[in-house]
Amino acid sequence: MVSDVQKGWNGWRVARWSIAAALLLTPLVMMQFSDEWNWGPGAFALAGVMVGSPLLLYERSARIWPSLAYRGGLAVALATAFVLIWINLAVGIVGEDNPVNLSFFLLVFTSAVGVFAAGFRPDGMARAMLGTAVVQMLLALAIATAPPTQREPGAAMGVLLLCSFFAALWLVSAALFFKASKAPSES
Repeated sequence: MVSDVQKGWNGWRVARWSIAAALLLTPLVMMQFSDEWNWGPGAFALAGVMVGSPLLLYERSARIWPSLAYRGGLAVALATAFVLIWINLAVGIVGEDNPVNLSFFLLVFTSAVGVFAAGFRPDGMARAMLGTAVVQMLLALAIATAPPTQREPGAAMGVLLLCSFFAALWLVSAALFFKASKAPSES
């Protein structure tokens, strides 16, 4: 039996790539109407890599692991990493131009290392996402209790809340991967 993922360009695939194209075209269109939107070729290249890479990774992994729970876990993990990086590039998790923001890029990198070490298998992916959630909260606690963060009113609470949101998403991904690991194989 061939799954929808293996058939070719189904409706969901078209929707994913259409949304990606719309995301990339939005700044181009907005540059025609507003001087505040001034993206150069480098910004478009970075956005293309940021939008295209997760989609390509999803497409490849979904072909190997067609389970709905696996695809859901992968989608949540990739979307979480994408939003975490996007926010960090746009305004920073801990504020603009704060070198502590680099730690969140390392968090995503560490998560990717765990995923590749797990060989994209659902049980290993569940552990990698659980580990990422734990590291996210440890990082949040370290940043929130640091003296520079304590000096800014509301900064510690903001970091804790935002990181808790991301940790919850990593846990949702871990739960979906765990569910996929317990499902009977579709050989």
